[in-house]
Amino acid sequence: MREARDAMAVIDFGGQYAHLIATRLRRLGVRAEIRQPEDGAEALKGYRGIVISGSPSLASKGEDSEYDKGVFDLPVPILGLCFGHQEIAGHYGGRVIHGRREWGLATLHVTEATPLFEGLGPTERVWMSHFDSVVEVGGSFREIGYTSGGGAEDRHRYAAIASEELRRYGLQFHPEVAGTENGERMLANFALGICGCEPSWNAEAILEETLEKARTAVGERSVFLLASGGVDSTVAAVVLGRALGEDRVHLLHVDNGLMREGESQAVLATFRELGLGRNLHFVDAGRDFLGSLEGVIEPEAKRLRIGEVFVEVMQREAAALGLADHLLAQGTIYPDTIETGGTKRADTIKTHHNRVPVIQEMLERGQVVEPLADLYKVEVRELGGRLGVRREAVHRHPFPGPGLGVRVLCSDGSPDRDAERLTPVADALARPYGLRALALPIRSVGVKADKRSYEHPVLLSVDGEAPDWETLIRAVSEITAKAAGVNRCVLNLGLGCPATARPLAGSVTRDRLATLRAADRIVMEALETEGLYEEIWQCPTVLVPVALALPEAAGQLPAGGSDQEFVVIRPVRSERAMTATPVRLHREVAGKLACRLLGIDGVGGVGLDVTSKPPGTIEWE
Repeated sequence: MREARDAMAVIDFGGQYAHLIATRLRRLGVRAEIRQPEDGAEALKGYRGIVISGSPSLASKGEDSEYDKGVFDLPVPILGLCFGHQEIAGHYGGRVIHGRREWGLATLHVTEATPLFEGLGPTERVWMSHFDSVVEVGGSFREIGYTSGGGAEDRHRYAAIASEELRRYGLQFHPEVAGTENGERMLANFALGICGCEPSWNAEAILEETLEKARTAVGERSVFLLASGGVDSTVAAVVLGRALGEDRVHLLHVDNGLMREGESQAVLATFRELGLGRNLHFVDAGRDFLGSLEGVIEPEAKRLRIGEVFVEVMQREAAALGLADHLLAQGTIYPDTIETGGTKRADTIKTHHNRVPVIQEMLERGQVVEPLADLYKVEVRELGGRLGVRREAVHRHPFPGPGLGVRVLCSDGSPDRDAERLTPVADALARPYGLRALALPIRSVGVKADKRSYEHPVLLSVDGEAPDWETLIRAVSEITAKAAGVNRCVLNLGLGCPATARPLAGSVTRDRLATLRAADRIVMEALETEGLYEEIWQCPTVLVPVALALPEAAGQLPAGGSDQEFVVIRPVRSERAMTATPVRLHREVAGKLACRLLGIDGVGGVGLDVTSKPPGTIEWE
């Protein structure tokens, strides 16, 4: 155990952001270590302070409550976040209820002075994602802040509580995510102020720590890296080359038939520029992947098929090259693991291709090395910069390992009664904001209170004068919080207010991929032309098998052709992919984009995804 002055403990109850808490503390210069609830109070004695994370479990139902409550008797400050906040309140005589939920941005109103909020204003922007809420506190606890917004009622009590006597604090919101504007200041107030930690851990040590971890994991063996050419696999390749030497690192780039236009050629050129061309191998396996996806509709099934075929192709090529005894290396980063339910309590949001069952089995057998597995995208980019990877390579937009396979949504074309039921509910919530709502007969993946949601998007059309951006975002927060079964909203960039949305049958085919590639190229070119590429963290373009019809042409499409699909643009800002906020596109830019996209054969509608994460994930699948 390190000396207490050097370390904080983060108790991981499986929330999406537990690891992010530790990362934020480390960036403050404080050594933070992830601990499990099963570790018990005795193992936590040496720390200067403790943070209890959020969780997909419900405190109101007593879920995940069989841990050592002796942790609350330790003579150190404790901060609870979301589930941790509720656990602190309940332990000290408060009451937690189910059903008062909030998603996304909310406003914190500070009601009492406290060291935790030192240097903050009377109101603060904070980030919410919860089903349970504290409604009473006991003992020496008091309310130090309430929230408004986030889709909740006007005043959401006990969003921040404290007992200065006990040095116990609880926050219903998430100070660890970027959406909480001064969240880092709150964590600094707790770790450096209340706990009295010394900022003695040097974040520059990440590079040497990562290199040493790679050397230890590999030992005297060699590695075979699946090199997609994305930021993560590129930095992983450079890390392994630096740690092991180029002769012990083989790279395999697989064209899975789901790439953007010209992607594979650009990837191979980048690796050669980095001096990693000696053991660089390439295979065109598009036929394998598209064959495995034929007729597959469900998102998780698609991700599993893609991940399994990656391994099949890797093993086949490794055998052909005489590399079958090499360790498999991957550019896996922490969000891949946590979203796939890769920690004991984490819910599976979506299965990443590098976390399918066959990979999990290889991990258990010690056949996989992942030098970046504890890092987020922002740390990977910093690491790449320190290693000399050019800016264009480390700051390119993230691109999913399954490629366009998760951006071509699929459907069997069956009627969707749930969407029909949701439309009047969402429309009633949208009308006060000058909007009309239409639930789309397709589902997308989202995340609510650290759990996976597979729910409907809602198309919002302007009915009269367009609301300003802030009003639009408030409308989205209210709709996704109050319309059960909705996890994202899309602003219609076409003309009129569509009256109906009809599902179209479609799976992953060459023709649909060609349509999406054309749309993606237009969007990427527009971002570059308008100087928005670096301002936006990621911008998926999604092909949705839905046909829209205007009221005056009921049952027909606005531009004719019953098989014309809907394209969604999803520009977001993020730091670590665990949370994201939608990016506002200037009306003129959005209009130009819509016109160009509607000119693609097979495209009959265009929308802008205006949902934060949570409740919508960045990718739709």
